[in-house]
Amino acid sequence: MKRKVNIMNLIELKNVSKSFKGLSLFEDLSVSFEKGKIYGIVGHNGSGKSVLFKMMCGFVFPDQGSIFVNGEELGKNKRFPESFGIIVDKPGYLGDKTGFENLKYLAAIQNKISDEKIKETLAKVGLSHTITQKVKNYSLGMKQKLAIAQAIMEDQDVLLLDEPFNGLDVDSVENIRNLLKNLNKEGKSIFLTSHNNEDIEVLCEHVFRVRNCSLEQLK
Repeated sequence: MKRKVNIMNLIELKNVSKSFKGLSLFEDLSVSFEKGKIYGIVGHNGSGKSVLFKMMCGFVFPDQGSIFVNGEELGKNKRFPESFGIIVDKPGYLGDKTGFENLKYLAAIQNKISDEKIKETLAKVGLSHTITQKVKNYSLGMKQKLAIAQAIMEDQDVLLLDEPFNGLDVDSVENIRNLLKNLNKEGKSIFLTSHNNEDIEVLCEHVFRVRNCSLEQLK
């Protein structure tokens, strides 16, 4: 029997179960997320937030159940959803290249954006002054900004950002918060985790907590 999917939902998980390293993270989870919202996912370290994001973008599959993005089931005709910008693992950049050069290499895969667009994106995240600096000399915060730039540079419709504020100073946090708000106003759907409750409170319309192998809606 074919499952009914609400095509108005951006992402829909149906009866999803997932274990990782012998630990059960999700059991029979069913939840849906609408387009154009900012969602916060909270929970203690190791609760499954990152694994949830990896399932939502096709990096890993559930042990049971199905995940639909824009009505299409991941793993059937489509492995990865289109137009997703992702921060979910520590990115592996080429240390002997500049941030601009790293992004240019990555942009060449899709070949959708110009050098000028890459430079504009670096400026948006606060890295315009580092155009000639090699990534091996970047601070933790600068590497985080580069990861954010990579996630947004191709005008992706959906952003999955796991701890995007890690390593950022106060001014940079404020800048990235405003950037995400503006992207949402443009119609982008954003999912984020943060160990800082203030990030979640300031940005997120809806908040879910990973608890007891499920998602509990807090807001």
